[in-house]
Parts: sequence; structure tokens; C-alpha cells
Amino acid sequence: MTAIDGRELLQQFASDNYAGICPEAWSAMAAANEGHVTSYGDDPWTDRASNEFRELFEAECEVFLVFNGTAANSLALASLCQSYHGVICGESAHVETDECGAPEFFSNGSKLLVAHSADGKLTPASIRELATKRQDIHYPKPRVVTLTQSTEMGRVYSLAELRAIADECKAHGLYLHMDGARFANAVASLGCSPAEVSWKSGVDVLCFGGTKNGMAVGEAVLFFDRKLAADFDYRCKQAGQLASKMRFLAAPWVGLLESGAWLRNATHANLCARHFEKQIEGIAGVQLAGPVEANAVFLAAAEPVLEALRKRGWRFYTFIGGAARFMFAWDTDLGRVDELCRDLRECAERDGLPG
Repeated sequence: MTAIDGRELLQQFASDNYAGICPEAWSAMAAANEGHVTSYGDDPWTDRASNEFRELFEAECEVFLVFNGTAANSLALASLCQSYHGVICGESAHVETDECGAPEFFSNGSKLLVAHSADGKLTPASIRELATKRQDIHYPKPRVVTLTQSTEMGRVYSLAELRAIADECKAHGLYLHMDGARFANAVASLGCSPAEVSWKSGVDVLCFGGTKNGMAVGEAVLFFDRKLAADFDYRCKQAGQLASKMRFLAAPWVGLLESGAWLRNATHANLCARHFEKQIEGIAGVQLAGPVEANAVFLAAAEPVLEALRKRGWRFYTFIGGAARFMFAWDTDLGRVDELCRDLRECAERDGLPG
């Protein structure tokens, strides 16, 4: 626990973005701060990070480092589309609900074609429906499928599900893009290699999230089909995503990847979500709104219970599907999780009773 201006900064579970920088990323940034190196990515740290990605993914992929997920996803999709194309996504996908129109903006107008999904997952059937809905020239031509791993609802696509989706994409001439803001959590959950969860399952482009995995800022865009990366560096520059001091975007990746912290961080976050799930078993009036598969837990509870929890100082969101979302991060303290569970139990007992 730390304090600023006399206020204690207690750990919260509204978002894994609340967490700070993990030690491995922090120490790598400190090491990169020694001396002068060339700029705009022509430096040893960027080379090391790129090579670490290629080794981790067992592929000679093209690697680009950008500041945030909005840019990573939007620029990646724009590189796969013309302005008259359509991008198939789930209705809860970040590109649909939380990117302020950036995918459409950077692609000069590509339209998002939205599939209904109760758990945030696309299916071959939902993709087929949108890919074949209309074939006339008056309708955007489907070109890309984008899926989120793990999803905004905390679900994880299995390898079989990914491969089925990839097969459906191939059948309709569609590229497959993966929004991997929490890709590390999905890998930890599946117990598979990053290669198996990406290109070996048919993914063409992956946006690998660093911010939610222990970095201060930074996402990596990986093109497994290198031809698709043509001129992507120009897109990054035009969009204000080419860092002049690129070593400070690259060095944290070196720290995470070389040490294996990227997977340890995700594994810990997932285990904390499971711990929370177990601790709340038996609380009257509080149920899981869906299975716990990564580092998110969604709860269904009466509004008086949730409001009582807020009044005790806890922060959480209910804007995704109406359930209360609790996110667990690389630095989650199990003792703090237990405090949350105790308060939730008390609130349910005192404020969840009828009348």
C-alpha cells in the first residue's frame, strides 16, 4: 500500500489497467536509460524485443511497437482493408464499443459488421451469416474477422474454436485478426504455446497487449503473414505511433519476454480470479454471470448490494452486459481479494434481503 497527498492508494479491481509497472519491465526501462542510442526504432532494444517475439512465437513475423491498443487494433485492421470493406466483430468487441470510431477512421471508412454474441465469442456460424448476408455491390465487402482473446466477457477461445473460425475465414477469403489485449491471460489459461494460440491456429495478425500485462504503455502488432505488413511503418508514423525514443517502448518488452514475466504475470492474475470465484461461493443473492476462464469475474447481484459495495469504497464496472466486472492484475494481493469478498458477503447479508 502506498500513499500520495496523504491518501492511501488501495488496490482496486475495476480494471487491470489500474496496476503499476512490474519489476522486470521497470528494470529494463532503467537499463535502457543509460547513455545515448539512435532513435525511431533503430536501436538495440527494439532489435532485442523483435527477436524475442520471433523466438517466442516460433515465426519470422514482422513486429511493430505502438503506444496503445486503440492504435494497434485500428491500424492493423486498416492495413487489411480498403475503405469499402467490412470487418466482422462481436457486439461487445472493443473495436465496436470502445475505440471511438478509430477502426473506421484509420481505414477511411471500413464498416464494422456486428455479430450478436452472449459471451463475446464469434462462431463460424455467426461469421458465415455476415460473410454471406449480401453479395451485391451496394453493401460493404467482408474482408476481415477480428476476435478478442480473451474476450471482453472474460471468455477464452479454445484451440479448436480458433481453428474452426480460421477455416471459416479461409472459406470466405477473410483475414483473421486477433485483439490480444489480454493475450497472455488466454495463453496462461489454455496452457498452450503463443504460436498455437495465434498463427498455428490461423491468425494472420495479432495485437499483443503489454499494458495489461505489467507495462506502463505499449502494445505489439505482429504480422505472421509478412506481406500484410507492407507500409505498416508509414501507417504508424502517420497516426502518431512512431516513438522517437522507441527504446522505452521496446525495453519493457525485453524485460517481460526474456524473463518469462509475461506468462508469470498472466498466470498470477488468472489464479487470483479463480481465488475470488472460490471465495464468493455460497454468498446468497450473488452468482457468477459466466464462467471464469482468464482474469475477469462477472457477478450478478441486486443493485442495493452493489451500491453498498461501492459505498465501502470498492470500484468496479457494470457497463458490459449489466453484470459487475472484477479484474485481477499481475500484482493482485490475495489479502486484498479476501477483503473484497468479506465486504461483498456482508453487503449481501445486510442489503440483499427483500424489504
